[in-house]
Amino acid sequence: MTAAIIDDLNGDPPGGGRWTCVADTVMGGVSGGQLRTELVAGRRARRLTGTVSLANNGGFLQMAIDLAADGSSVDASGFTGLSLTVCGDGEEYGLHLRTDDVRRPWQSYRARFRVPETWTTVTLPFTVFAPHRLEASLDLSRLRRIGLVAIGQPGPVDLALGDLRFY
Repeated sequence: MTAAIIDDLNGDPPGGGRWTCVADTVMGGVSGGQLRTELVAGRRARRLTGTVSLANNGGFLQMAIDLAADGSSVDASGFTGLSLTVCGDGEEYGLHLRTDDVRRPWQSYRARFRVPETWTTVTLPFTVFAPHRLEASLDLSRLRRIGLVAIGQPGPVDLALGDLRFY
């Protein structure tokens, strides 16, 4: 199967989902940030900036997209993984997946990647995603949401996404 665009910043994402910025304030934390669409190093990007704080048991800042506009799941079982073109602050971030099996806010399937300071394409096969605080295996036929997350490390966040797709 060929690559399928999730968001290439040429108009609205094809699945109809919208990007949102989510901080640990939803659970009492004090991290904060913003998500903007802007030019970064000569390329149009979704840019997450802010600060992660561990105060009040917090510790995350995330940009996330529902793959379908109505929040339903999509079948990604015909793909090998995710490809993302990113640049930023040189730090490590998480890519979190949510399926219909994920019921609690702290549950997801997670992989880590480093964000270089120049535009780079990172590929993450689905086999590297590990379940976090759930026992169900990753069911790619029921994928609902993708999040790029700064988590667990206090400090500034600067993550730009220029392209996201299944491969």
